Amino acid sequence: MDRPVVAVLDYGSGNVHSAVKALAVAGADARLTRDRALVMEADGLVVPGVGAFRAVMDALRASRGDELIDRRLAGGRPVLGICVGMQVLFELGVERGVDTEGMGEWPGVVTELDAPVLPHMGWNTVEPDEGSRLFRGIEDERFYFVHSFGAQKWLLDVQPPMTPALLTWTTYGAPFLAAVENGPLSATQFHPEKSGAAGIRLLANWIDGLGRASL
Repeated sequence: MDRPVVAVLDYGSGNVHSAVKALAVAGADARLTRDRALVMEADGLVVPGVGAFRAVMDALRASRGDELIDRRLAGGRPVLGICVGMQVLFELGVERGVDTEGMGEWPGVVTELDAPVLPHMGWNTVEPDEGSRLFRGIEDERFYFVHSFGAQKWLLDVQPPMTPALLTWTTYGAPFLAAVENGPLSATQFHPEKSGAAGIRLLANWIDGLGRASL
């Protein structure tokens, strides 16, 4: 059986090769690419991101990666954001007094964590919503976080028949979102590719939900 094709968006952010390797272990035909046709046609798209919110948004806009993400989502095509790749999906990032417009796929602001020591670096358990696909079978596992900023509120209010997002929370100083599953768009604040067997299982759960494209 052919492996689902997962494009890892190569737009200048770091830590992409470990994501490619983890996705391959999890069962994907993972391809690091900036080819626009492949990004659009792949079964899944992963958007990694490390560093500052503004730097990641600048790199996405410079490569027009933000347009590709938006077009995939408009067509109901799966996208997974990781770390700052999750943060930039929100409307705004505020880092050290600097406001940066995000992609606006979700309402809300990414702000500095309310914690005595930053960055938050280490392993945390999480609290997924009932019915989570990403955390199926790994609800009680720990995942690896490295960050100082996060989404500390969820503001997207949907009315029936729309399906509400599935939210996963964790706490470091105060609660913040560890993951979101919202139709074709999913994201994790932690690094699945650095989270050992639990992270591979999470990626495999996401891959299992993908369709198949002939590439």
